[in-house]
Amino acid sequence: MHFTIELDGAGSHPAAWRVWGHPPAELLSPRILRSSAATAEAAGFSFVTFDDRVVPEGTLHPVGRLDAGARAAYLASTTGQVGLAPTVQALTTEPFHLATQLASLDHASRGRAAWVVGADNSVDVNEAVGFEPRSAEAASREVRDVVDLARRLWDSWEDDAVVRDPATGRYLDPDKVHHVRFSGEFFDVVGPLITPRSPQGQIVVVGDADLGVSDLLDVVLVSGHDTSAIAEEAARQQGLTFADIEVVLDTPDQTAQSRLAALDEHSPWPDRGRLRFTGSAPDLVDLLSSLAGIVDGVRIHPAVVTTDLKVLRESVVPTLQELSVHRAPGIGATLRETLGLERPVSRYASSTTR
Repeated sequence: MHFTIELDGAGSHPAAWRVWGHPPAELLSPRILRSSAATAEAAGFSFVTFDDRVVPEGTLHPVGRLDAGARAAYLASTTGQVGLAPTVQALTTEPFHLATQLASLDHASRGRAAWVVGADNSVDVNEAVGFEPRSAEAASREVRDVVDLARRLWDSWEDDAVVRDPATGRYLDPDKVHHVRFSGEFFDVVGPLITPRSPQGQIVVVGDADLGVSDLLDVVLVSGHDTSAIAEEAARQQGLTFADIEVVLDTPDQTAQSRLAALDEHSPWPDRGRLRFTGSAPDLVDLLSSLAGIVDGVRIHPAVVTTDLKVLRESVVPTLQELSVHRAPGIGATLRETLGLERPVSRYASSTTR
């Protein structure tokens, strides 16, 4: 199994910032971000994800924060093994720029980039960029077009398109750089991408099962209040499936139940349809081990990043590795290699037209 962790802000619980041990002003500071990512990498997580929203929401997301893509780009130079998966919104980001940004992240991280497909269609987010909210059906169709276009653009340069021949003064072979000529319901893009093909060829694409584009995803995120619901949802998907699980863990000083009760006194933890684990590290190991064979991986949403990530690093992930349930990424491995995904050949490789 593969394990990943969500590292946006102070934690998944809305009151996490009150107890995480740092001033609220440092919720998204580079220092804290670098420290959390380094801990996750040392623990052996396959990749880390970063949530994002165009419009800040509540006290968890202060105005002026860097978007998830910029945060992932910053971590590309401070990490060496863990994959980096920012949420980039498909409905409010210009598709060509989205594909370019993610390809650049893959280059900067030497093949460790992933994209968590965001599909925020709320009124305030659309107003921030001058759009009107779409119907649910139109939003689903547009997300599909954006993912499809991004994959086409990542293929628009063949692997050997860049020549770099000083003797002849040739930088690239123009016959191996292709126009994608995408014409859809919501936008038209001629292409090609302005960025040569990245190390993975195709960035790993991650998204929720309810987006309606599971056939275009490399990793499908499934949810359910219990393992039976997770298994039922996973069985309907194609490709790799990762279960979203919220976690509150025992510490040497407090039980998970008392920690959660104290957090809920400030603000209740909303039910997002995910399995929520509250308990000890050994019991979490048992739960995660029981999911082997049901899903291919798990994305953990720690209630409080600083507290729960420490327990995960010291007591959970090492035990899973000892039990051969999980293996940390290899040095120099791309994220696709870590996840057992093939590196695809450009769909335009056999084409001779531009």
